[in-house]
Amino acid sequence: MVGAGALGIVFGSKVQSAVGSALGSGLGGLLPGGNRFRIYTVSNTFPDIPDSRYRLSVTGMVDQPITLTLDDLRAMPRTSLVKDFQCVTGWRVPDVHWEGVRLSEVLNRAELKTGAKALEFDSYDGTDTESLTLDQAQRPDVIVAYRMLGAPITTEHGGPVRLYVAPMYGYKSLKWLSAIRVVEEAAPGFWEQNGYSTDAWIGSSNGRSDQPVD
Repeated sequence: MVGAGALGIVFGSKVQSAVGSALGSGLGGLLPGGNRFRIYTVSNTFPDIPDSRYRLSVTGMVDQPITLTLDDLRAMPRTSLVKDFQCVTGWRVPDVHWEGVRLSEVLNRAELKTGAKALEFDSYDGTDTESLTLDQAQRPDVIVAYRMLGAPITTEHGGPVRLYVAPMYGYKSLKWLSAIRVVEEAAPGFWEQNGYSTDAWIGSSNGRSDQPVD
């Protein structure tokens, strides 16, 4: 697990926000010191998806399977959050600015079938996967994100589009989001298969109390 998670680590910095605003969040993440962003890739790759070629499919237990472009997502009602990014290994970046579309809005477009209870997520890296229950996915602080730190999300941070699950540890916030499948029961994701908790509420192992509230 440690070997897989350590592939491709890059340390971020205190100046990430300022650099990200001017040059994109990714370049800020390459600078040493400070805010301690650590960029992980479990596949030892950083998928480079041009904005014009990005597609997000929503399939499974839906009445209207859909495929969304980045422009489609940008045209939907925007949600902004200022939340910490907390890794299960202990490091945290406070007060990260996120922008995107509530996952619940995306699901509404696909019109869920009766009996749908969970979601499975795929990454463009071809390796990482994740899952959420439907109740977790419909929280207002779970978004399909396309901006962070005042700039478009860059490749090393999981862009152009990633999942951001605010009340859970960072491994649930899947990078390079490519597909959502609506299912009756979700299979464990990549990190769950490697021993991590499926219900990854922040605070379960570090004393914080971020158990979700409506």
